[in-house]
Amino acid sequence: MTWTAPAVDLTHEPLVGAERLMLEAWLDRHRATFLRKCAGLTGEQLAEASAPPSNLTLLGLIRHLTDVERTWFRIRIAGQDLKARYAAHGSQDAAFENLDPRRAEAEYTDLVAEMAEARAAGATWDLDHTFVHARWGEMSVRWVYIHMIEEYAQHNGHADLIRERIDGHTGE
Repeated sequence: MTWTAPAVDLTHEPLVGAERLMLEAWLDRHRATFLRKCAGLTGEQLAEASAPPSNLTLLGLIRHLTDVERTWFRIRIAGQDLKARYAAHGSQDAAFENLDPRRAEAEYTDLVAEMAEARAAGATWDLDHTFVHARWGEMSVRWVYIHMIEEYAQHNGHADLIRERIDGHTGE
């Protein structure tokens, strides 16, 4: 039996509420939106390049977002002694290189797990908590939430176009 990415329910963000609740809910909505773009696709489809010579694929985005979640929430905010899973291999595009469709299920599972770890790590810090980024200086947890919403919004646009190219599926 061939693995396919599971169906995902889209979360609904509150229309009113405290700032943290809103930021967390919007980030979770964007996370769910990305996973929905992958739903029903096989490892081979997730690894399919949308517009060669670009190496942009849904599987590459899965790997990239795994690193993004881990880096911002667990390494930078929480100070955990971890390394990025893909970017650490030397190339900024490493998440999009050497894709193996047979690893798609494990890499999808890793992203979902990293989302949960990031959610837990972020929840332990006040939005005003700051840390020092080696290149950009002092930044707040609030900035990270806003950046992550932007990061997912950008990649959800990519994912929408890739998915449409693979099987014609469009929409949320």
